Amino acid sequence: MRGRTLERVRKLLAKAERTDNEHERAAFMAAASALMAKYGIDSLDPERPRQAPGDRIVTVPGPWAGEKARLVSLVAQALRCRPLLIGRGDGGHRVHVFGFAADLERAELLATSLLLQMASGLARVRPPGEVTAVRAYRRSWLLGFTDEVYRLLREAERRAEAEAPVAGTALVLADRHAEVERAVAAAYPRIRLSVPRTSGSGYGDGVAAGRRADLGRTRVHHDAPRELT
Repeated sequence: MRGRTLERVRKLLAKAERTDNEHERAAFMAAASALMAKYGIDSLDPERPRQAPGDRIVTVPGPWAGEKARLVSLVAQALRCRPLLIGRGDGGHRVHVFGFAADLERAELLATSLLLQMASGLARVRPPGEVTAVRAYRRSWLLGFTDEVYRLLREAERRAEAEAPVAGTALVLADRHAEVERAVAAAYPRIRLSVPRTSGSGYGDGVAAGRRADLGRTRVHHDAPRELT
């Protein structure tokens, strides 16, 4: 990411991480996600040298390692990367992310900030008095937060695509998507889908918290990573 844009994004994310004011956090996250979405489209400039997709493995530690891995996965997916959950190891849950350099960079930067925001938000959560299954409430809160963040990021990406000044952006994106899929298929011929289940009542509160940010546990074999739906 170009130095000036990266500095602006980092400042906005830092402000979002520090504030306890939900409206301020929403404004900072909206501005940061819009900047990054625009950068993602700008990186499609046909004048730039052609690159092949890359990949990286992200390890997220506990507590709530599975839920954190899901956030990393959906942020990456929203930013045109392809994430795969590849199980536990090296001190946490691992996510193997495939994508082009600009998208991998955006996903890493944003996921790092959102993990901090999600953790601080969960620390402030006080389940309603009638809730007896507190852990289930907190887990469903995390899932709701992540789903709403994903929806908001996808909206920012779609707006940036619709406003792209370069003709043929949709075709370029489709071509890049196909290249990423080929890289994934070469590394993991077998993939199974995973849909998380919620048992607590905190999902709606998590969605509300994710909106303010604006923008299971089955054992698997290493040759069959999971893809979230």
